[in-house]
Amino acid sequence: MKLEQISVFLANEPGALRRPCRLLSEAGIDIRALCLADTQQFGILRLLVSDWQQATEVLNGAGLLTRTTEVIAVEIPDHPGGLTDVLEALEKTGVSIEYMYAFAEGRAGKAVLIFRFDRPDAAMTTLQEAGFQVLGGPELFGE
Repeated sequence: MKLEQISVFLANEPGALRRPCRLLSEAGIDIRALCLADTQQFGILRLLVSDWQQATEVLNGAGLLTRTTEVIAVEIPDHPGGLTDVLEALEKTGVSIEYMYAFAEGRAGKAVLIFRFDRPDAAMTTLQEAGFQVLGGPELFGE
């Protein structure tokens, strides 16, 4: 199952990160996972949240520039080589990883990786056929 991720484009200046976090907090939206990347001119805050549609409305309504993309959450064994196994399964398909990040989710002996692929459906099929569990919102966030 694919998840909707929100990317928020931020000025690379003090306090810029606090603003979207505060807006989401005030709207009662939980941030479930995040990744922050920057350049000299701007930052990109990538978020998985409890309600991506409401979050997008809140952020856009406050004048922030957002983009929604589909990502895939994959549960892997949390041991040396777990990531390598996923990468080897994907390598055979020619699917490109645009970016990825991980987060501590609390599953005993498991880790969760969030991937943005150039061909998400092909990647999802390949991972499932290789025995990896692709997580949806309910499995990932206990919804």
